[in-house]
Order: sequence, then structure tokens, then C-alpha cells
Amino acid sequence: MIERRPYASLGAADHGWLEARHHFSFAEYHDPRRVHWGALRVWNDDTIQPNSGFPPHPHADMEIITFVREGAITHQDNLGNQGRTLAGDVQVMSAGTGIVHSEYNLEPGVTRIFQIWIFPDQKGGTPCWGTQPFPKADRSGRFVTLASGLEGDEEALPIRAQARVCGATLKAGDTVEYAFKDASRVGYLVPAVGRVEVNGVALETRDGAAVRDEPVLRITATEDAELILVDSSAL
Repeated sequence: MIERRPYASLGAADHGWLEARHHFSFAEYHDPRRVHWGALRVWNDDTIQPNSGFPPHPHADMEIITFVREGAITHQDNLGNQGRTLAGDVQVMSAGTGIVHSEYNLEPGVTRIFQIWIFPDQKGGTPCWGTQPFPKADRSGRFVTLASGLEGDEEALPIRAQARVCGATLKAGDTVEYAFKDASRVGYLVPAVGRVEVNGVALETRDGAAVRDEPVLRITATEDAELILVDSSAL
């Protein structure tokens, strides 16, 4: 089963400095049919204006993965972590028992991000943050794991959940496959750029695809595309 969620159907918010689309219920947007998908709780598609961003605010008991699509995001938290994550790269924050952080676009142009929240396997734990570059050439024509709590994914940024976030870039006409390790897993796929077909289901740029009971995804790019996929437990 693959349920296409068109970009136009997503929750929307415009705060001036921030334009957001919500794949799942978030803040003032609530859709009882779209609260979470397995352990995946939030997928926000954010456009942040220059010299603006999210001032210090708290989180707890959530794995927060930020994929930067354009520009850069600058992070600072109450643990002393500071860093700038560039387009194509990823940062991960395990909120654990609690962390206060800010995220700003200090660039001259807009910054566009996907921010993904995943429920941790267990509550608590020491909060932490990290960032890592993932050059596009490394994921050309194949999926590369960006963040993961699954065994065997030690080269990715670690998260405290039985989940995996991965990315791929495809040229028009290219095909890539992704196999779930067992039938209990669910997936959520978004083409950040381009158009694709997923097991015959057509997706436009920034549509979502909620996947269940599909052992293998066969994804063909109908134009040059960049993909982000979350593979998680079904809860």
C-alpha cells in the first residue's frame, strides 16, 4: 500500500519569516488521519528567511533529524554545542531528558530544510547533537543512510530509534530499489526535488508517500530527483 499525499494537501503555516508545510499534525495544524506514521511523528518542510529562525526552545524524548536542502542552518544549544549544517548535509539531535536549542538561518538567502521527528525506543537518556556531511555524489543512483539506530549503520549519524533516514539522487530514467528488512516496517518517502514513480505510484516534487506492506520499493525518476526516505517500526 502506497498512499500519495500531495504537497497541496499538507498542512500549511506562513509566519512571514517561516513558511512551513506539515506532513503530519503539528502546532495549529491537526488532522486525525495524519498524526504519525509508525514511529515517524513529524515531517516539516520549512523555508526560513535570511537572518531569522527559531529562538531557544526546549525538546525532550524525541529524535530530531534536519536535512538541509538549500542554504545552511546554524545550531546552538545549552550543552555548548554549536555548528553550521550546509545544504545536502544532516544534523541529528537526541533530545533525551531535555535540551534547549536554537536554529537560525544566518545566510544571505533563504534556507530550506526537512525536519523529521522520530519517537525514541525509550524515554530519557543524555541529550546530544551532531552533524555530518553527505556529498551528493556519494548517494548518486543509490540510497545512503544519513541517520540510523539500526545495526550495521554505524557510519551514519546515530539515533535512539529502530529507524533509518536515507537519501538518494537519481538522474531521469534511473531506478533504485529499497528493501525493508521485514513486513512490520513502514516507510515515508518524499522527493525533495523532481518527479518519481514508486511501485507505479507517481509522486511530484515534495509530495509524501506513506508506505505499508511493500517489501521492496522500486523508484524510477521521471526527471532528475533527490529523495529522502524514513524506514521505521510500525509501533
